[in-house]
Amino acid sequence: MSMTKRGPWTTLKEEMRYETPWIAVSHHDVIDPGGREGIYGVVHFKNVALGVVPLDADGNTWIVGQYRYPIQAYSWEIPEGGGKRHIPPIESAKRELREEAGIEAEHWTEVLRMDLSNSASDEHAVIYVAQGLTFHAPQPDPDEQLELRKLPFEELYGMVLRGEVRDSLTVAAVLRVKLMLLDGTLQKQSA
Repeated sequence: MSMTKRGPWTTLKEEMRYETPWIAVSHHDVIDPGGREGIYGVVHFKNVALGVVPLDADGNTWIVGQYRYPIQAYSWEIPEGGGKRHIPPIESAKRELREEAGIEAEHWTEVLRMDLSNSASDEHAVIYVAQGLTFHAPQPDPDEQLELRKLPFEELYGMVLRGEVRDSLTVAAVLRVKLMLLDGTLQKQSA
């Protein structure tokens, strides 16, 4: 039996159980940090999660609305999607912003990296602020039915605080951008 160490965990056996173009789910027989044998399921995400807060000189932003199948609910979110792990995240973020919102940006600032649901998955996210915006027609993927909404960033911040927006990338991005605007580490770009 080939054992491998993962920090204080010992993996006795790993077996792929399910795979799609986006995720792979594996079953692990393990010895936990307390010395007990058990199992662990791991969801591997094949892409990096990306989010973009577009911010214009007047303090407006854009959010995308869509029905999210896993939670069976409509969700308002910053433009977001996935990028191949071998492509720089900024390139994939630019593509997602253009596709979902029809926006291109001159200035990009990385504001946050986060691990999503790290007790069960290896999904990693990178979030940007895009400024110096130009506008074009959105080009969503054929399987997407999106609604685009322009609103003041402060209104989106209020929606997050009231729990009206619950998407994790959006919540984290909006709170981080608000702090950066308050402490001066992110400046509004002039028109």
